[in-house]
Amino acid sequence: MASTREYLDFILEQLAGLDEISYKTMMGEYILYYRGRVFGGIYDDRLLVKPVPAAVKLMPNATMELPYEGAKEMILVDDVDNRELLCELVESMWEDLPEKKRKKQSYS
Repeated sequence: MASTREYLDFILEQLAGLDEISYKTMMGEYILYYRGRVFGGIYDDRLLVKPVPAAVKLMPNATMELPYEGAKEMILVDDVDNRELLCELVESMWEDLPEKKRKKQSYS
């Protein structure tokens, strides 16, 4: 089941307190970015975030779920109605997130 645009819009509205939130569509799902770094995504209308130390510390009892078959487990954010928590979570994760990989140039 693909995620709905309505759920994406809801999550983006919840994160409106943060600058530089963006997304990319990928195979019916949405990859979420904060200040250019991937922090999670929307999979089957579920908000899942990377299990970086800051996220685990903020949500120690959260459920881990697979975004799709063959992927690494991610943290399920089930309290998406709590705007403050969502913004705090994403902002606190930024330092722990890997920088965007640069594409290698190919020379002919």
